[in-house]
Formats: sequence, structure tokens, C-alpha cells
Amino acid sequence: MPNTPSLTYPGSSAAPAAPLPPPASGHAEGVSNEEFRAAMSRLASGVVLVTAQEPSLDPDDPLAPRGEDVGMTATAFMSVSLDPPLVLVSLREGSRMDDLLAEQPLWAVSVLTESQRHIAGRFAMKGRISDRLLFADIPYTRGEATGAPLAGGALATLECRTEQRVPAGDHTLVIGRVLTATLPSADGGPLTYFRGRYRQLG
Repeated sequence: MPNTPSLTYPGSSAAPAAPLPPPASGHAEGVSNEEFRAAMSRLASGVVLVTAQEPSLDPDDPLAPRGEDVGMTATAFMSVSLDPPLVLVSLREGSRMDDLLAEQPLWAVSVLTESQRHIAGRFAMKGRISDRLLFADIPYTRGEATGAPLAGGALATLECRTEQRVPAGDHTLVIGRVLTATLPSADGGPLTYFRGRYRQLG
């Protein structure tokens, strides 16, 4: 007589089948970190410098020294809404910028030109030197609404106030309302990021 699978009915003592364990990587079955990273590297994106200023150690004292400026390069940046004007930037969870914007809501974005590759590379370094030294020889102005540095010669600058923070895996999605928008430079094209390298159009 051929073997047949046993059937389990309500009230029977047979143990239910154990669920399959989730993939170790945390991704959908069959997708590795390397495959996911390689696929997403084929999506060209613009490059921006995100900046913010640490709050003063004594906000009640107008003579107290200002906090240090903080900056980071980002390629995961996009517009979200026209009315109201909203943008989104993705920050690595636990990064200095993520921690800072969890404390205070004001930040700025400079859309970099193809001639500002050195700025993008500088603020993307791992184990880098202090932000004060990174800003030392870069021309910038200070935003009126946020106090954050705005890179001189950028294609566009935006000052923002955080409206919402959304945890997303190992990143935080920060949605900000745009407070000011300016076009400092009309020269050159945008700096882009494609297949793991900074590139220019054309």
C-alpha cells in the first residue's frame, strides 16, 4: 500500500509543522546584500550636501558659542510634495546627522554641481576628520532660516524644518518642509552618482 501523508483534524494531538526560518540576510528569499546593492547602483541619482548646525550649549545665553556645523553627502534625496513644499532625505540610522536631526529640526540641502565632486567626496569619507576642518576651505553662506551652511556655487539650496521622521530598516527617512529655496548658480550641470562613482552629464 503506498505511503500517504497523515492528516491532522481539529482536536487531534499532532503537532503543527514548524514555520520556515526567515532568510539570514533579512531580505526576500534569494536576494543578497550584494545583489540588492548592485541593482540599485544602476539608478542614477543627484548628489547633495546636507548640513545642520548643532544647538548652542546654552541657548539662553546669546554670547554662548554656537554649536559645530555638521555635513554629509547624500544621494537618496527627493521632492515629495509641492503644496506644501516637502522634501525627503534618507539618513543612516545612528549617524551623526541622524542623531543631530533627532534633537533639532532645522537643516539645509545644497544641490552640488559637477565641479563640486571634491565636496561630495570629502563629506562622504568614513572615519573622517572633524566637520570643522571639512568646512574650513569651502566657500559657504549661512542660511537665514536655519543657520546651516549653504555651499557656495551650488545649483540650488533649500532650508528645511523636519515634519516627520520615519524609521525604515537601517535608515531614517526625514521629511522636511522647505522654508527657503534659492538658485545661487546657473553654471554647469548636476553632479550625479551612478554605479558607485560620481559622474557628470554628457
